[in-house]
Amino acid sequence: MKKVLATTVLCVFTFGLMVEPACAILDNKTDKVEKQNTILDYVNYDWWKKQNDPHLEKYIASAINNNYDIKTAALKIEQAQLNVQSVRSAQLPSLSVGASPFLGKMTGQTKSMGSFALPIIASWELDIFGKNWDKTKSARKILKGVEYQAIASDISIVSMVASVYYNIVKLDKMIELQEVLVKDRQEIYNLMKLSNEEGIVSTSDLIQAEKSFVMSQNELLDYQKSRQVALNALAVLIGDSPENIKEYQRISADELSGNFNIPDEISSEIIVNRPDYKSLEHQLEAAGLDVRVAKKEFLPTLNILGALAFVATSAASSMNWENALALLGGSLNLPIFTGGLKSANLKLNKNKYEQLLNQYQKTNLVAIQEVNDSLYGFKTDNEKLINNTKALNIQQKDYGYSELKYEQGIISKLDLLQQKEALLYMQKLLISSKVDCYVDKISLYKATGAKI
Repeated sequence: MKKVLATTVLCVFTFGLMVEPACAILDNKTDKVEKQNTILDYVNYDWWKKQNDPHLEKYIASAINNNYDIKTAALKIEQAQLNVQSVRSAQLPSLSVGASPFLGKMTGQTKSMGSFALPIIASWELDIFGKNWDKTKSARKILKGVEYQAIASDISIVSMVASVYYNIVKLDKMIELQEVLVKDRQEIYNLMKLSNEEGIVSTSDLIQAEKSFVMSQNELLDYQKSRQVALNALAVLIGDSPENIKEYQRISADELSGNFNIPDEISSEIIVNRPDYKSLEHQLEAAGLDVRVAKKEFLPTLNILGALAFVATSAASSMNWENALALLGGSLNLPIFTGGLKSANLKLNKNKYEQLLNQYQKTNLVAIQEVNDSLYGFKTDNEKLINNTKALNIQQKDYGYSELKYEQGIISKLDLLQQKEALLYMQKLLISSKVDCYVDKISLYKATGAKI
């Protein structure tokens, strides 16, 4: 019987350690989620490979590895994992060991007396109502929500990389065409100046030609400025220094395909696969658990406490059972008055749940809207691309006829340059429409949660 109390203290701690793994196994069965994949799977990297652009693939891979928002999202996941461990600790018993030396003197005595104590204390709150277990499940739901938030962030960043990349490709072509246009307008101005000197063209027409020339130069500067800004943005997205933007490679706009496989319709059920939708779903479940925990705070708590201490009064004393102090007990506590703290906490968690529910329902509607808008915009811009392609073909034929007329002396060089300007304008419209379709495709990719 001498060792019963001592072993009981350790049993409290051991039993608690056995309960948590068993509960964890039960939770894995009742709260099973999709198996975690790599970030390449999340962003559907195979889909990007099908775009047949090695430069774009390189930038996306660089963003996945170096983008600071993606790195921050990974740290938030780790933070949520640590929070689960922190919350789960309330389910486990605590065990502490200490050393307490004492030195004292009693009244009526001239000698001091010393002692040395080695206390071992174990305590455990029995989770009879499942309050602490609900807290752990809530923390795990929050962890899943954070993981899906990270996936949504990854998809968004990859989409931005691709959109910026295609805009740079478009600006490259715009600058190329605008440089030709500036050169032609300068030639037009020079011809008008000669004609004005000969009295063939009025001064008003000459001023208008000079104005057009200057405006074309400003438009070229705007294109160059926009490309510089886009290149700097791409550098930030892929985690690179803007000093290296001169080395960034990309395909030519002429290599972009004008054929797009656009789905006729997309089922609204696809939104359930969106990571932002799933994130809110888990957050809502966590908020529901928090409400349940707040209700259980009104219930009593049962605690078990065990203590074992060996006290030695001298160096010669041994730590045996005669020098031991053992204690085993428990307590049942029921809060009577807390100043309205528990009631306020319950209302606060209910309010949080209602907010998340509204946000969840709004996300459902917004997700459907984004899919519909992206699909409709894709179809509309594709029709514009088809029309602009036809218009460009007509303009090319017209310009070909103008070249023949010029060679035959029917029209002047000035008339030919004006026809060429119209051709350059149509080429710019076509490139703009084509890139718009690529951006629409990326928008649809993002709206469907990378599931297209």
